[in-house]
This record gives sequence, C-alpha cells and structure tokens, in this order.
Amino acid sequence: MDYEHVDFKDYSDIYVINTCSVTNNAENKLKYLVRCAIRKNPKSKIIAMGCYVQYDYEKISKINGIDIFLNNKEKFNIIDFIHYKKFKIKTYKNFNFFPSFSLENRTRSFLKIQDGCNYKCSYCSIPIARGFSRSDNIKNILKNIDLIFDKGIKEIVLTGINIGDYNYKYNKNIKNFNFFDLIQAINNHIEKRKEKKRIRLSSIEPNLLKDEIIEYLSKNKYFVPHFHIPLQSGSNKILKYMQRRYQKELYEEKINKIRNHIPNAYIGSDIIVGFPGETYKNFLETYFFLKKLSISSIHVFTYSGRSNTKSIFLDKKISKKIKIKRSYILRILSKKKYNYFCNRQIKTKKTVLFEKNNKNNSYLYGYTENYIRTKIYYTSMSIKYENTFQDVVLKKIDSKDGIIIVEPIRKQIL
Repeated sequence: MDYEHVDFKDYSDIYVINTCSVTNNAENKLKYLVRCAIRKNPKSKIIAMGCYVQYDYEKISKINGIDIFLNNKEKFNIIDFIHYKKFKIKTYKNFNFFPSFSLENRTRSFLKIQDGCNYKCSYCSIPIARGFSRSDNIKNILKNIDLIFDKGIKEIVLTGINIGDYNYKYNKNIKNFNFFDLIQAINNHIEKRKEKKRIRLSSIEPNLLKDEIIEYLSKNKYFVPHFHIPLQSGSNKILKYMQRRYQKELYEEKINKIRNHIPNAYIGSDIIVGFPGETYKNFLETYFFLKKLSISSIHVFTYSGRSNTKSIFLDKKISKKIKIKRSYILRILSKKKYNYFCNRQIKTKKTVLFEKNNKNNSYLYGYTENYIRTKIYYTSMSIKYENTFQDVVLKKIDSKDGIIIVEPIRKQIL
C-alpha cells in the first residue's frame, strides 16, 4: 500500500500527532489538533504517538477521536499498525534506545545520540516519559552521520534529552566514552571526509558543559559557535526547589568561559517563571541576573504542574495572572538581548547555510554559524545558493521581522 504525505492542514485519511508531555499546554494542543483533524475529515483515523502516550496512557486514551496510541518504540513501526488496522492499541513502557534522524529537510538534519534522563528535577515529566539515560554507540553515530551527509545535507544537530550525559561502555575492559570523547570522534571522522560540513549542539546542562569541551570547541572548524544552556531560575533558592544540579554562580562561570574563548558565540537560555514559591524578590533576582549575563536570547516557559512530579505538592502556587506578567517581562528582555547580539554582528563577515525555498518566498533564508537568522532577495542568482555555504557580510536588521539582510561577498558555491 502506498502513502502520500500531505500537510496536516489538508484533507487526509490519516492524521499523525507526535505528542509532548512537558507542559499542560502540550495536552491542550493535542486536543486542539484532534478537533482540527476531525473537522477536516470526520472519517479519518487519528494516531497519537510519543511522550504523552508513554507518560500517561490512561489519561490520553480518554481523549475522544484518537484511534491508535503508539509509544516511543511502537511509533517507529507506524506503517505496520496502519496497514494491519490495529486500532485502539494499548501502549506500554519501553525504554530501549532507538536511533533516529531526519532526512526531510535537505539542508539540516537532527540526529539523536542520547535519550532519557537520570536527573530528577522536581517539575519534569521527561524521566517518566523517556526513562533512564541511555546512549547510542559511537560507531553507529558515525555511520548515521555518513548517511546524512551522503544525502547532501550540510548540517547536523546533535539531539537528545540530556546530551551532556552521553555515556557508552563497549565492554568492562574499556573505559566509558563520554560526551567529550564523542565530539572528538565526530570531529576526527568529519575531518577524514574533507568536506565543508557543520555540527550544531542542542541543549546541554551547565554542570555537564565541562571547561575542556568549551576550550575544544573554541578551536574547532566543524562544531559551530552555538550553545543552548538551560538556567531555569536566577535564584538559588528556586533552583534548590527545582532540584537542579548547580547554582547560578556556576552558570555565570560557564557563560563567561564561553565569551572569553568564543566572543561571537550565540548563547541561548531557558527560564521557567511562576515556579511554586517564586516570590517577587526571587523573580527580580532572576531578571537582574539574566540582564547582566552575556547571553543572546531567553526561551521563557510558564510553569505548569505535571502529574507524578514533586513540584505539584509544593506550597505557595503562583497565580496565572502573575505568571503571564513575569513571562512577558522576560520575553521583552530576551528581545533586547537578541537585538543587542545581532547589532554587534552588523558589518562582520559570516558563513550562511542557505535553505531551500519551498514556499516561493521573496527571500532566501539561512543561518550563520553562530545562529543568526538571515535572508537575501530570492533572485535568479540567489537560487544557486540553496543548500550551500556562502560567505556574506551582515548588512542591516530588517525592522519588519528582525531578520538580518546579508550580501554574499563571493560567488563560489560550496
């Protein structure tokens, strides 16, 4: 049986929704997407799969309109479940490692190197949904890197639930391979290919971002200068309630270390506002701590209690109104941080990996090595830049969308 991929907004016989379990908003979004699918085609079959199914099957199974439930193992066999019309499947916990990577985007691919988490942050449902930390072996990771690059893709983003906790042991006589060993192996492997490629890191915990990693990446030509380091709170009291494994002083030390070694690196952060017990004083502590940090942006999350986590039993819950206000304040700060970071890059030379223009846009978009969103006018000349690296000069920030307009400084296509 053949299947044709269509956009989720289009009429379809089967709708697939990959679920998340991190926030209550994810649950509400799932219900919304189910309603959208039913409106498009009341006779369609709807599949829910992924973390929410794994996390709380009993609850998700009560949502009207879903026909198939697949956990994080079963979702890789989705065609079999559809083909044999096994509807109303009851899922179960499965915490093996399942390698995965994407090939649909012809410019950039995500490669999972690790899954699960051994940390017990009091607000987080991920260890319940994804299980204990486990890693793919280096040999398999390098093989998948070759598969991706051989498809013409130019950039790989290393992903996982807690990539800094990467740890693989081949046998009892060989030392464990950690994250630092992995990035060195990847670098040496790409070096042998003698091609221009990029590796980008996804989120990494501050306590796992060792100094040796920062120093190594500062001298590396394949790993780009881009870091995403979750903070969650600028108050040590709240960090303790969250059961995070560091204090804000360590976080600041890591940011300063990066800036000293890689001045133009993009550094993103995560913050949770409205955690139980977060007083106005604690929030101000977070605000002014973020303000003085040399970071590039802040991804702001509003706390939402998840079942089976410790934080839901904490006293002094924060009202929705206060959460919204605090979130708004930090998002304004994030915009200021990003604008400041981008303005400092104007008139500098960067290398942009341009994307495919699949939507007939007036611009061709791409990212610099340090994660600045850029664009050039889409012309008969720039069409040749699709899925290529181009050296450019950053000219100015477009006031309409905040994206930097660039100008190629040479016509060589890589």
